[in-house]
Amino acid sequence: MLELSTRQLEIVDLVRKRAPITGEQIAEALGVTRPSIRSDLGLLAMLGYIDAKPKVGYFPAAASGAPGFSGQDAVLRMRAREIMGVPVVLRETATVGDAVVSLFLENVGSLIVVDASGALTGIVSRKDLLKVAVGNAHADAVILGMVMTRYPNVVTVAPDDTVLDAMGKMIRHEVDGLPVVQPHARGAASVEVVGRITKTTIIKLIYEAAIAKEIENTH
Repeated sequence: MLELSTRQLEIVDLVRKRAPITGEQIAEALGVTRPSIRSDLGLLAMLGYIDAKPKVGYFPAAASGAPGFSGQDAVLRMRAREIMGVPVVLRETATVGDAVVSLFLENVGSLIVVDASGALTGIVSRKDLLKVAVGNAHADAVILGMVMTRYPNVVTVAPDDTVLDAMGKMIRHEVDGLPVVQPHARGAASVEVVGRITKTTIIKLIYEAAIAKEIENTH
């Protein structure tokens, strides 16, 4: 079996004793932040030590320590909220020049665009910025509201959608990342962005699951 770290063993113990327990409660009990244990929770779920239910929390898997499904399968069953990263957000009044700087500083392929209330208004990609920049000496001053793909034409996922759902949307719409959204306080027609899930994130998780399984099989 793959040897777990001290913190991972502590998480498994917490889940066994206090299930159902949320990620936030686990982090608080360990004295760390929720993002700092995201990878630990993901690995433990992939290996079958713990499981999770939307809006309930984590609990021991049916056969803790002896998973009945592959790590890759576990990744596909995970929820977007469990693996999402922090989105890079700009206001729709920001310029193409601002967007280019953000893309390079944050090393991302696209930017989330929001209005003054924080509601999603669009998304702008490297390709969008390249289109407006070619042959346009004043491209830097163009506002993002003029070049972005506007919501609701933006493909999104909800926090409780599975990774498999997200992968399907990425493949069908030929995009590399999806905003994770929930209803905005101002009404059903608007959404706010709470995270972002990318192909790179998913591939990394599947790769780590495969490596973990390979190590487990050699012991």
